Amino acid sequence: MFEKIKARGFEVIALHHAEAILTVDMADAVEELEKAILNIEIRAEELVRGGGGEGEMTQRLRRSLADDFGWHKHNFEIKKIVDGEEKESVSHEIDHVKRFPTGIFALEIEWNNKDPFFDRDLENFKRLHADGVISIGAIITRGSSLQSGLREIVSEFARKYSIDSREALTEYYSPTKRQLEIIEKATRRMGSFEDGWSHAFVSDKFGEATTHWRKLDDRVRRGVGNPCPLLLIGIPRDVVVI
Repeated sequence: MFEKIKARGFEVIALHHAEAILTVDMADAVEELEKAILNIEIRAEELVRGGGGEGEMTQRLRRSLADDFGWHKHNFEIKKIVDGEEKESVSHEIDHVKRFPTGIFALEIEWNNKDPFFDRDLENFKRLHADGVISIGAIITRGSSLQSGLREIVSEFARKYSIDSREALTEYYSPTKRQLEIIEKATRRMGSFEDGWSHAFVSDKFGEATTHWRKLDDRVRRGVGNPCPLLLIGIPRDVVVI
C-alpha cells in the first residue's frame, strides 16, 4: 500500500485497522491519493516568500484532490434530538471528504499551522468515526526529513541566489524589526548571513511548535484520535527543488 510514494521517501503510517480498510474496502481511495501526492513538488522560493495564507504547494494539492478526484470540503453537522426537540448541534468542517461505495474518507492537510491543530483534527476524526460518519481519517504534513532539512535548504537557496544581506531579502519578503534583530544575532553567531538568516527564518516560520511529523507522531502515540482508523503521510525533503 502506497509503495510508490514510500519509494519517494514519504512517511506513511496506518493505525487502528486503517491498512485493512484501505486495502480491502477503499483501494480506489489509495490510488487517487497516491496519484495526487506523487505530483507534490515544492520550489525552495515558495518556502521563503512572504505573505499570509496557505502555501502554494498546499493550494496545488488541494486543487488536485478537489478538481481531479472529487475530494471536496465538507461540513458535517450532527444533531442530538430528544422527543423531536433538538438538544445539541455540533459541526465539524473537514477540508477534503470523499464518499466511496464502502465508506467515507476524511482528510486534512496541515502544512504549516500551529501544532494544536493536530489535536483538533484527530479529535474531529474520533468523534465523526464514533458517530458512524467516517470510515477513516488522514493527515498530510511535513515529514521528518523535510523538517530537519529546512535550514540547510534555505541556506543553500540563499547561496545559490546571493541572498547575503538584509537588502537582498527584500526581493522575497520584508522582515519586521524583530525578525531583523534575530537574523543579525544569528549571523554574528554563525559567521555568515546565509546561515544566520536560514537559522532564524526556519526557527521563526517552521519552528518546533508548528505542524510537522514528530508533533503528529507524538500525539497518535499518546492515543489522540484513537480508535478512529488513521492514515498519516509525511512529505519528505526530496520534493523540494532549489
